[in-house]
Amino acid sequence: MSTAAHLELATPEQAKQLGIRDEEFEKIKEILGRTPNFNELSIYSVMWSEHCSYKNSIKYLKQLPRKGKHLLVEAGEENAGLVDLGDGLACAFKIESHNHPSALEPYQGAATGVGGIHRDIFTMGARPICALNSLRFGDLKNERTKYLLKGVVKGIGDYGNCFGVPTVAGEVYFDPVYQTNPLVNAMSVGIVKTNETVSAISQGVGNPVYIVGSSTGKDGIHGAAFASKDITEDSAKDLPAVQVGDPFQEKLLLEASLEVIKTGAVVGMQDMGAAGITCSTSEMSAKGKSGMKVHLDKVPTRQSNMKPWEILLSESQERMLIVVKKGSEKEVEAVFEKWDLHCAIIGEVTAGDRLEYFMDGQLVADVPAESLVLGGGAPVYDREFKEPAYFAANKKFDISQIEQPEDLKKVARELAGRPNIASKKWVFEQYDSMVGVANTSTNRPTDAAIVRVLGSRKHLAVTVDCNARYVYADPLVGGQIAVAEAARNIVCSGGEPSAITNCLNFGNPYIPEVYWQFVNALKGMGLACEAFDTPVTGGNVSFYNQSTEGGAVFPTPTIGMMGVVEDIEIVTGLDFKKSGDRIYVIGEMKNDIASSEYLVGYHGVEESPAPFFDLKTEVQVQRAVKELLNEQVIQSAHDISEGGLFVTLMESAMAGKRGFEIETDVDLRKDAFLFGEAQSRVVVTVKPEKENQFLDLLAQHEVDFNNIGVVTSAMIFVDKERWGTIADWKEIYDNALEKLL
Repeated sequence: MSTAAHLELATPEQAKQLGIRDEEFEKIKEILGRTPNFNELSIYSVMWSEHCSYKNSIKYLKQLPRKGKHLLVEAGEENAGLVDLGDGLACAFKIESHNHPSALEPYQGAATGVGGIHRDIFTMGARPICALNSLRFGDLKNERTKYLLKGVVKGIGDYGNCFGVPTVAGEVYFDPVYQTNPLVNAMSVGIVKTNETVSAISQGVGNPVYIVGSSTGKDGIHGAAFASKDITEDSAKDLPAVQVGDPFQEKLLLEASLEVIKTGAVVGMQDMGAAGITCSTSEMSAKGKSGMKVHLDKVPTRQSNMKPWEILLSESQERMLIVVKKGSEKEVEAVFEKWDLHCAIIGEVTAGDRLEYFMDGQLVADVPAESLVLGGGAPVYDREFKEPAYFAANKKFDISQIEQPEDLKKVARELAGRPNIASKKWVFEQYDSMVGVANTSTNRPTDAAIVRVLGSRKHLAVTVDCNARYVYADPLVGGQIAVAEAARNIVCSGGEPSAITNCLNFGNPYIPEVYWQFVNALKGMGLACEAFDTPVTGGNVSFYNQSTEGGAVFPTPTIGMMGVVEDIEIVTGLDFKKSGDRIYVIGEMKNDIASSEYLVGYHGVEESPAPFFDLKTEVQVQRAVKELLNEQVIQSAHDISEGGLFVTLMESAMAGKRGFEIETDVDLRKDAFLFGEAQSRVVVTVKPEKENQFLDLLAQHEVDFNNIGVVTSAMIFVDKERWGTIADWKEIYDNALEKLL
């Protein structure tokens, strides 16, 4: 029997309080061959939480495509995905959620989400070059929503700007379903030389184990477990589970980490994110099939008399665990001393698989590393799922029952000012998109952000996308659309889609209807990823985005996608270039207003299916647009999304300071033509002298296309009716969000 068993034994009541189910408590006893003490129970409570173990999702995550010709590591193998860019370079990228902390303390919740995702990138040896985010909030007329929005945006902006990494793209949506549970998803993208990557692994008996970076405090204790339960009226009592960030400290840690990697002394490195020391010691040891002796009293702390379980579970930010080659200690310590950071040996690698944690010479916990991680002892569940009643109701939607408004110009003006469509400049102007001297965004108006890669002629195209209302309406179709729209944005921006990372935001997995949404959304994502050859590199599952009074959020599988722009010269942007250019829609126009901002926002109709989508058609449209860009026969490209065709045209016109004149299709309802959100459509413009070449190229592809009008100098005409100047529309579009705030 382990000597750790002499400590007071944990009770079933304590297990329940820590979120451990009865059968899980019995399994822990079986693994240890005894009843755990409280320190050990705390270790299992975080490592077996949904946030760390993915116990309710791993079965379906493993069914997503995980292999690709450009992937250097498969999903789950490292802290982030790694894609080969050629030229001896690779792109590391990942997206994660910080939803629950941001719901309680929006500034620090969002800020530490940004810090944590950047650490996942630079622990692999990559320098972060840009950040993106995907945000969801409740009703913007609600004062709490305004408070959350302002806090989250300021937290993201302050941390990113101070850390020195530009925020180049993102999305912001508003819907009452996110009133209690806002979603804050943060993505980081970095570049590394392929021969300078580091793995999150512990190997080599006798090698010293270091903790580096900030001191350990009581902030964030049980944060992983907190993120694995519903938000209730009592959640404010969990504020210690919200971490506190310091971007200046993280900047020092970044530079020190990249410098120490170059010494060749580092065996393995991992960020201390969720579950802190517990997670990094167990995951690194399990991966390296080794054990560790860890002396918790040697951990630099901010508070005195911290208990062993508090040190183990603390999620204090800006900390790393590093395993170093024995004999290289002075070289490593010199690097961190140079950057004025803590660098303390807290243990060593051992043979076997035991994690032995000591406090003042006393063994306080003794657990097998393998039992804490997936594929070892962590539980795996396949939950019951059931089709929700609303799904059948959605299918009964009949467009003929929706009366067309007489004044469509008035409808368009209202849509242009809706928070989900209007400019988010109030948000992105708080982010520095050009900070950093080496790698910066080009800041061109494109569907995906274009980012320079130092040391290469190539650029990256990066985006985050998900229309959660589509996923709610039909998870199988909506999951496909989320991936397809991300790929469409990359393609319209001149890039070749390479791979995705995802942040899967859902309600309580123990509710069958919620789990049905999850299972079907992942199936849809998988189908689309295979079609576009964009394997999944990893990501994050965030369940329990649910409250007792408000229910679950829309199923929101946020897709972060990166692609490669081989030739920057083919990037046209979305902006209209010149009066007289022909405007074409590539893709089929449909009598479809399902799940559109127009149907929901103007008519107040919540029940409808996802908009028209066909995966084969989508692939063909993207292939056609790609060739048009490569052959440099189009002036602009912009995909049709929220708000439909009219909003797409308006955005391109505003970006180019032009107007447009269009004719609607007499065979379609005018509202569907202007505001419908049927997928797989792209607006392009063509010089008159290149129109024949354009048509010849399109004729080689199995796609629908229509000439709908021309670019004008400044005025908008719809069916020869004057709709005002583009400056009038820009006034509405640019200022709507700020007026609401």
